[in-house]
Amino acid sequence: MELNLPKYDFNISKDEKGTVTIYDRLRRRYVALTPEEWVRQHFTRFLIEERGFPEGLMANEVSLTQNGIHRRCDTLVADPGGEPLAIVEYKAPSVAVTQKTFDQIVRYNMVLKARYLMVSNGLAHYCCEIDYDTGTYRFLQDIPPYSTLAR
Repeated sequence: MELNLPKYDFNISKDEKGTVTIYDRLRRRYVALTPEEWVRQHFTRFLIEERGFPEGLMANEVSLTQNGIHRRCDTLVADPGGEPLAIVEYKAPSVAVTQKTFDQIVRYNMVLKARYLMVSNGLAHYCCEIDYDTGTYRFLQDIPPYSTLAR
């Protein structure tokens, strides 16, 4: 499946049940290869290899609790001090990025309080910077390098 991201080599195999799996280097295990997972694996590699995001400060499928409800953030990126810097939400390429997608990531951010929110369906990518001092946000033109985010 073609994405609007660089091409990368991945370890893909089948498990004992015949399910196609892909190795997730952040979780250090094989996971089911769904269209959303294909986007996640490409986008995390893009962040690491093209934008200099430190692999050791990234995690996939991070659990959080909001109003007593357990949820999972697709990818969490920490700053050098270990505090949430960015959260990323993925959708399959066949799923349009809509206001509902942004509402979902904003709900997660009510708990995490990251400064950057990213959304990607592998075809379109968005990055939004939150200014907590003024209560405003702005969309960035591109996904910036980690060095400019973690200032």
